[in-house]
Amino acid sequence: MTTRIYLDHAATTPIRPEAAAAVAEGMARWANSSSPHAEGRAARRMLEDARGRIAKALGWDGEVILTSGASEALAIGLGRAKRTRRLVSAVEHDAVFRAAPGADVLPVVRGAPDKDMLARYLTDGPPPVVAVQAINSETGTTLLSHDSDPVVAMVRDAGGLVLADASQAAGKQPLPDADMIVVSAHKLGGPPGIGALLLRDYAMVEPDGGQESGYRSGTENLPGVLGFAAALEAGGLERWATTVDQRFHFKDRLYEAGEVIQPGGQCSHIFAVAHSTLPAAAQLIRLDAMGFAVSAGSACSSGTLKRSRALAAFGVPGEVADRTIRVSLGWSTTPEELDRFANAYAGLVRR
Repeated sequence: MTTRIYLDHAATTPIRPEAAAAVAEGMARWANSSSPHAEGRAARRMLEDARGRIAKALGWDGEVILTSGASEALAIGLGRAKRTRRLVSAVEHDAVFRAAPGADVLPVVRGAPDKDMLARYLTDGPPPVVAVQAINSETGTTLLSHDSDPVVAMVRDAGGLVLADASQAAGKQPLPDADMIVVSAHKLGGPPGIGALLLRDYAMVEPDGGQESGYRSGTENLPGVLGFAAALEAGGLERWATTVDQRFHFKDRLYEAGEVIQPGGQCSHIFAVAHSTLPAAAQLIRLDAMGFAVSAGSACSSGTLKRSRALAAFGVPGEVADRTIRVSLGWSTTPEELDRFANAYAGLVRR
């Protein structure tokens, strides 16, 4: 194989041409947007215009705090929310657990937050902040729907706040109806090093900074913000090189060769598949040599030898988790690339 095929878009996805051009434009606007002079004011106008474009593209009518990425947005949302208790779903990204040390853990049942346990927690103490991701980054399981989600209703009725990590969903499907939403640009075709915390109201979190209306410290990343806005405006799933039908057909082909891990509702761009015998590390080595870039779990933990905490929380047996890899698609993935991988994976299984 002379051309490599990249299928690890859940880790990061290539920058869209529109976003790269916008970043280049921002590099030419080198002034600090907090400076009072004419150059600084011009940079501020561009920054605020891009902030509005980001909100519009995401369908968000609340506040937007620009951050260095999802991890910082989580740290602000979970670390400074005006609630005394934290509850996080068992399948959250490691960054959520780092942002909420000591948080209580909400189990998942059949791919969804355990509502019975949630109800008990909500009646046992002051209203909490509850973190539930929109789409799981290892399996593609949808945990929060974008409209009338019962988990959101339960938390709000109890006076709590819902924080949704939408890193794998933003720019691909409508945002969940949460009070705080975390977004990362490099997961949707924007540049790395830029993200956002979306808030219904600034009053939900404690201020602590000199920039971003007093809610974040650090010079704003104007080139990154411009690239973020341009990537969102370039389009969501409807502008991808593959259709929904093609992506789910790809999942079916994976199922013919291995076991697709599908704990609940499934998105169309992240799939976890278990080989019948080969450990995940051996699969990654062989597939990499064959010209395919995939991973085993999230990029932050795929280099370790630990079993996936998220797969265990979904109820996947340990010996199956050890044989599971993640295949994730992006805006640049073509139908031909999916066919080539499906054929190669089937051959790997046969061997």
